Amino acid sequence: MGSVENFRKVANIVNEEAGPKIVVLSAMSGVTNTLVSICENLDLGKSEEAILLINALNDKYNEVARDLLEDNDLFYKAQVFLNKHHHQLLSLASLKFTSLEERIIMAEGELVSTNLFQLYMEERGDSELLSALDFMHIDKFGEPVGNVIQDRLQKVLANHTSKKTFITQGFICRNEKGEIDNLKRGGSDYSASLIGSAVDAKQIQIWTDIDGMHNNDPRYVDQTFSVKEISFPEAAELAYFGAKILHPQSIIPAQEKNIPVLLKNTFKPESKGTLIHNKADAQRIRAIAAKDKITAIKIKSYRMLMAYGFLKKVFEVFEENKTSIDMITTSEVAVSLTVDDTSKLDDIIRDLNGFGNIEVDSDLSIICIAGDLAQNKKGITSAIFNGLRDIPIRMISYGGSNYNLSFLVKTTDKIAVLNILNQELFPALKAENEILA
Repeated sequence: MGSVENFRKVANIVNEEAGPKIVVLSAMSGVTNTLVSICENLDLGKSEEAILLINALNDKYNEVARDLLEDNDLFYKAQVFLNKHHHQLLSLASLKFTSLEERIIMAEGELVSTNLFQLYMEERGDSELLSALDFMHIDKFGEPVGNVIQDRLQKVLANHTSKKTFITQGFICRNEKGEIDNLKRGGSDYSASLIGSAVDAKQIQIWTDIDGMHNNDPRYVDQTFSVKEISFPEAAELAYFGAKILHPQSIIPAQEKNIPVLLKNTFKPESKGTLIHNKADAQRIRAIAAKDKITAIKIKSYRMLMAYGFLKKVFEVFEENKTSIDMITTSEVAVSLTVDDTSKLDDIIRDLNGFGNIEVDSDLSIICIAGDLAQNKKGITSAIFNGLRDIPIRMISYGGSNYNLSFLVKTTDKIAVLNILNQELFPALKAENEILA
């Protein structure tokens, strides 16, 4: 939704899709970053800089509305709406800046994009704008409450039984206090999955700017291809370990209801994309992803072998510091683990110092290989590691899941690793996909 042309592309996609549907939209491209900058300036007391950004954003919105809407009455409605939101942002800039003001500002992107899109749809069809603030709900821990979302959404839809197309916002919601809140950045896919689950949708579609999920990262590897289908567990592993097309949590509600998720390209709607579902054919290696900015922590202690509850105490340190662990390997005298959030690293190291000698290594990347990797299958690990004999590998995690083998390398080696694995693992699969395309 970065331009008028993209508004029109999305409208065409929506109108060509048969049957009742709910369209979940993000903010326009670049708007979320601008809203973040506005909040950062207000937090630093730089209200003049924030106001300049607010005015520039309003000018951008009005330019889009002018080019998008041909009907004068609808353009006037857009001006009224945009003027209201412009003044609301300006009024927030004059208040004491708190987390509540930040959340209200961050919701503006989705509220504006959906209102503009609804006005454009009024020129071309019959749709209804629903406010996600009327049904999307999170608890005190920031987690969506599925039964509340379902009950509230069903009541909202019951008031519009004659409509077949509904427009609503991704990302935004209300918290347990009834305040405006959000699902954090990247949360529009999550919103779509939650909404699809709430209405027992036949299918959830996520439209991005690439042809579905690729077998490797196309930013670093030239010969990649879109994966025709993939299972929920495989997709979850890839999303968590770096596949940018999906929010890591976005498919959980769909998986729980066994609702297929189709990943499509907004700019090439004719492409088949990738279907995520429980009936995906078993395949030895499905895809590769990489997660950067990883830090490894090794705790070495000769007391570990006989120390009952040692690992429990180690995990408690990370729990107390609200830091999740990505990978872990153990030996008789050492534990190595990785984190991607280093905001509490100093506190963690301080708390771990009593357990033994602590070593920290940064600028690392996790390489995740997803597929049907059951341990009773022969030749999988040799196929993966034969080509990597000249690459230093820091850690390996295998066996915790039938769908994931992960290992840790220096980030400077990441691109080489991705290209080597692409050549070693996918030549036959690439040919098969070309035949099926």
